[in-house]
Amino acid sequence: MTYNQRILLRRLLPAIFWLLAVGGIIAPPFIFHLNLPANYWWGWIPSVAVLICLIIAKHIDRHEPYVKQMFQITTILGIASYWLPTVLFLILPFYIYAIWKGTMNFRAFLAILIALAMDALYASIFIYLGWINNTWAHFFEPDFQWGWIPVGAIFVAWLASTIARLLLRER
Repeated sequence: MTYNQRILLRRLLPAIFWLLAVGGIIAPPFIFHLNLPANYWWGWIPSVAVLICLIIAKHIDRHEPYVKQMFQITTILGIASYWLPTVLFLILPFYIYAIWKGTMNFRAFLAILIALAMDALYASIFIYLGWINNTWAHFFEPDFQWGWIPVGAIFVAWLASTIARLLLRER
């Protein structure tokens, strides 16, 4: 493979993966005339939140304190859990990733707990005031699980484009 072909593929493949992910999310309901719940379309918000968390986690240097990043990731996932309550389970893979990178410590664990407590406090205040509904009461209902399709598609597109960029980088 020539140098120019590698450069072209390095720039083109991620765009193709992202277009396939977006098309794979948008096209099937229209092609097959599926009547999906509104949570399917609100699944874009948690998928963007997961993408932001992946970008935050990717830019962490080895042996750098992970406190601020774990607080940010947990807060973002806590906010995204309003639209897809089970997205809170994604905190565990980020925690395992931090342990694997060697950047996890007790302060980072406390940052996770503080961020979850802060999200729960604000959510309980907003629910009490009647500004939002309590979506966490329907944690495992099937209507709320349709939002995982956009989250999964965005994650697969991010993973495929990252792998393509790494394999086709200039040496």
